[in-house]
Amino acid sequence: MNIFMRDAVTGAEGENVEVNRLFPVQGFMNFDPFVLWDDFTVPPSAGFPDHPHRGFEAVTYIFEGSMQHKDNLGNESTVHPGGLQRFTAGKGIVHSEMPAPGSTTRGIQLWVNLSRNLKQENPAYQQVDADAVPERMIDGGMLRELVGKDSPLQLKTPVCYLDVQLDSGGKFVEKMPDDFRGFVYMIDGAATVNANELVKGSALFYDGKAMVEVNTDVSCRFMVCFGRPHGEPVHQHGTYVD
Repeated sequence: MNIFMRDAVTGAEGENVEVNRLFPVQGFMNFDPFVLWDDFTVPPSAGFPDHPHRGFEAVTYIFEGSMQHKDNLGNESTVHPGGLQRFTAGKGIVHSEMPAPGSTTRGIQLWVNLSRNLKQENPAYQQVDADAVPERMIDGGMLRELVGKDSPLQLKTPVCYLDVQLDSGGKFVEKMPDDFRGFVYMIDGAATVNANELVKGSALFYDGKAMVEVNTDVSCRFMVCFGRPHGEPVHQHGTYVD
């Protein structure tokens, strides 16, 4: 198993949106099957007006505030804290994501590549509210399964996507499928992850068989994101992944 660390890079996207971007950044464009990871903060009157996408699936997860989604398929909805949405861009979709009036919204947007044989799929949209996300207590904390076998939100790529919160002294251990690869990203606080010290905005990547082990002396929150790589070249051009 190959393990390495990276820090998110602060930048701007959309209209006055601040993102801490793990990838794509110079020197680290993607981590098959994942092509984008943004930890975003959207102040009032900012956001992402209408723009096109194709060739991948996106999952937007909200920590605080709320996000209003509209697309050219006729979908219009609002995602609240603890909820998430998925759009399958497929052969093409146009959408917007804007915070509800007066709210500052923080969350994560993840892009997952579609395999070459699915690039021309019809676009689609799914929303999962907070009360429909499976939760369970773990040793000194709580786990929410955003994407996985028990989650109602499904992707066309096998993915395990978890939101984990630990209290001081908490512990998290999870074995990932042997053919998956992915990362642990620290949202808030700090923890020791496989003997590496992770702080807010940093991530530990696993390439190969992975046993994720997290221990902490302070309360923390982190995301676990693993998936099965397609083993195909990723051609990303702005909002398109061909």
